[in-house]
Amino acid sequence: MPSLRHIGPNWYACVMGTAIVASAGAGLPVDAPGPRAAFVLVWALSAVLLLAVLAARAGHWLHHRDQARAHLLDPAVAPFYGCLSMALTAVGGATLTVGADVVGARAALAADVVLYVAGTLVGLVAAVAVPYLMVVRHRPAPGTASPVWLLPLVAPMVSATQGALLVPHLAPGQGREALLLACYAMFGLSLLATLVMLPLVFARLVHHGPLPLALTPTLFLVLGPLGQSTTAVNQLADVAPGAVGDPYAAAFGAFAVLYGVPVMGFALLWLALAIAMVVRAARNGMGFAMTWWAFTFPVGTCVTGAAGLARHTGLSALTWLSVALYVFLVVAWAAAGAHTVRGVVSGALTAAPVPPRPATARTT
Repeated sequence: MPSLRHIGPNWYACVMGTAIVASAGAGLPVDAPGPRAAFVLVWALSAVLLLAVLAARAGHWLHHRDQARAHLLDPAVAPFYGCLSMALTAVGGATLTVGADVVGARAALAADVVLYVAGTLVGLVAAVAVPYLMVVRHRPAPGTASPVWLLPLVAPMVSATQGALLVPHLAPGQGREALLLACYAMFGLSLLATLVMLPLVFARLVHHGPLPLALTPTLFLVLGPLGQSTTAVNQLADVAPGAVGDPYAAAFGAFAVLYGVPVMGFALLWLALAIAMVVRAARNGMGFAMTWWAFTFPVGTCVTGAAGLARHTGLSALTWLSVALYVFLVVAWAAAGAHTVRGVVSGALTAAPVPPRPATARTT
């Protein structure tokens, strides 16, 4: 099956990007019941995409094991294994919050539990295995740090966020408290690992210039741990009172705002920088690549982060920020989706990859 040979783990990004359109839309802090049916349709599409990509990746490993092993040993591809974890947990969370309208609350909860457990286990393994491979096998050259390196590190943060949805479904007591604190532990794991990796990414940009044109959209991946961590602390604060007593429940609520507002400020700074770099790349001839899916899930985490802050602060400005970011998300998702469908139909996206074009000397 030659068409599966070049279906790498990066294809899970389209699943993540689609699932968050549904869940982020359903979580907007505005009274707009009309779009609910649209969110359900997008959730259903994300579930179908998950099954399709899982089947394609299984065929890839079955029929092209040499290429699959080569992906694991490629520092540009191996980090995308974190996307498998995030695809599973994102679809699981969307099933619980949106898909329950179709399959029922009981089936939605069962599906979310299965996808959450599988996705979390994969994410924790990837968070250790990919950095291990980078140290002992990949040995990337100095100045080659990429935002893609953040992918396996942000996966536990997604699990921390989605775990908050399951906390109320556990019986009060040790189990509920353990899940809450495990989610905070995964929040810390991902946050501290990101703080180690992010300076390498920015140093690469400062000392070696812009990324290649096709990779420029990956700058949006930095928004992932920023928006997702803000979402995590807000959603965990929502369920903390039923899992732990005072003073910790109140402290978690205060921490959600004290942490989330500054981090959202930095996320907006990085968003402006990333947009400027993408505009520059577009002027220099950047065309479509699967990296365009970086415009979706990371921005979606900023939508949910801003929405969570709006709930906890009551600020209308944060409500409108979440709506504006959601509009950006939907436009980006539609553009990436349309180009992906076109590329799959034409066979361009399942053919051997073309090396990325280098950036031109143009600086304006």
